[in-house]
Formats: sequence, structure tokens, C-alpha cells
Amino acid sequence: MRSITWSSLKAWGVRLMTTKGRRRAIVAVARKIAVVLHRMWADGTDFCLGSEAAA
Repeated sequence: MRSITWSSLKAWGVRLMTTKGRRRAIVAVARKIAVVLHRMWADGTDFCLGSEAAA
């Protein structure tokens, strides 16, 4: 099931798209996701969906 609310990453990407353009926003979001995934891989953290996991 899809969530109706946007994630903070998607909201950031959409804001970036309106100021810098679609192509730059796609690259920036992809880079940010790569950094997050690398950090998760490096320290072995599991993915948890939801705001309570980020706290």
C-alpha cells in the first residue's frame, strides 16, 4: 500500500526540482540515497520505515 504523505526526501527533491531543474534534482536525490545506503551498509543498520525509527 502506498503512503499518501511524502517522505522528507521526496519533498526535498520536489523543492529542489522547482529551483534547480528536474535533471539536477534527480542526480541530487540519487546521490543522497547512495550516501544513506552506504552508511547503512557500513554500520550494519536495518531499514525501518516510519518516523519513530528516525528518533
